[in-house]
Amino acid sequence: MSITVKNLSYTYMPGTPFEHQALKNVSFEIADGEFVGIIGHTGSGKSTLIQVISGLLDGAQGQVLIGGVDYMAKKADRKQLRRTLGVVFQYPEYQLFEETVEKDVAYGPRKMGIPESEIAGRVRVALEHVGIDYELYKDKSPFSLSGGQKRKIAIAGVLAMEPSILILDEPIAGLDPMGRENFMQLSRDLNETGITILMISHNMDNLAEYAGRVLVMNDGELYLNGTPKQVFAQEEKLLAAGLDLPEAAKLAGQLRARGMDVPPGIIRYDEMLGYLAEKLGGREQ
Repeated sequence: MSITVKNLSYTYMPGTPFEHQALKNVSFEIADGEFVGIIGHTGSGKSTLIQVISGLLDGAQGQVLIGGVDYMAKKADRKQLRRTLGVVFQYPEYQLFEETVEKDVAYGPRKMGIPESEIAGRVRVALEHVGIDYELYKDKSPFSLSGGQKRKIAIAGVLAMEPSILILDEPIAGLDPMGRENFMQLSRDLNETGITILMISHNMDNLAEYAGRVLVMNDGELYLNGTPKQVFAQEEKLLAAGLDLPEAAKLAGQLRARGMDVPPGIIRYDEMLGYLAEKLGGREQ
């Protein structure tokens, strides 16, 4: 499902000495089925942006259209928005509370009023999506599982509500390298089923590999908007905004500085390995 943001502004504590404008006339469009990364330094406005889009913050000015429907309009059906859009916050496993995995994943659909006859099927499918065996885990306490498994259970609880859009706020924080890679692959798999993905992340390498587009927030404004190659080619602007490049892009720059003719646009590890294999006269393994 598509997202259109028009002239979006938001001010915290207006009219007080602590007034702070977190969003300043932000506008962009996200097409149905896109995978979009959102980056920005702390305080850049990225978290406020997704909270306004998801209907968790009131009082913003501008428009947020989800599938063409303006959910900031006075008569907008916020319940329908919550059926359309799922949000996974940082450390979602902290939100687990039910006695069993099955009950926890079923909680959202049950609150939505989904018939009980449908809920079991939704729970099974959602757990399969995140790589959790339904029969093996359905009666286990979610608190007995590993950190990575807990996070998968929490995400399954969102997927069981069958959102068309999934917003992920720093979803790989606290995971080990294998856990991060598994989660990013899961995100890609979900995107390939047609779910629109918005992901806030500080991990430039992951977004370079998995995102189709990157939005850069800086001081409440949309600073850059383009494909990963377009965005990460603008090193000076990124550094000015307190951001870094993907590791492969930094290595490419270091090699150029030493006189090697590294082609422009290398931002992923596989691209760098391919270049080095060709340069050294060998084959990429």
